Amino acid sequence: MTRDVQAAQSRELGCLDLQRSAVVEITSEDSDFPIESALLAEEKRGWCAADPGTQIIRLLFDVPQKVRRIALVFEENETKRTQEFVLRWSYDLGQSFREIVRQQWNFSPPATIREIEEYQVELSNVTILELTIVPDINGGPARACLKSLRLY
Repeated sequence: MTRDVQAAQSRELGCLDLQRSAVVEITSEDSDFPIESALLAEEKRGWCAADPGTQIIRLLFDVPQKVRRIALVFEENETKRTQEFVLRWSYDLGQSFREIVRQQWNFSPPATIREIEEYQVELSNVTILELTIVPDINGGPARACLKSLRLY
């Protein structure tokens, strides 16, 4: 194996098993790109919303979790646009939220099609993790898509 492949596999090893530890709520979903495709390590297609506009992905944990790293990958192969996302968390089942990051990214295919973000955090007792995606801050018809979301 190459070093890149080995590094990628070792990073996946510490990943939280979201299939067993969380319930997922989403605002919409394209049936060809279900949310599981972005959350499970063996999936490669990613998730896409069924409709344009702001979308929310919310992970509700059965047992409060400790999160040390959050990795996100977004891809856009067709439309030039500026996307914004907000990542926030709750320790009290959604009574209050704390913002982790608010980020904008300019997609400009074919040159700039992938946004890769990784955040080192020290979050204890996470009961909800919420990702809000505004696929086009100018209100265009783009749909939100998420290639992968991993928690460690």
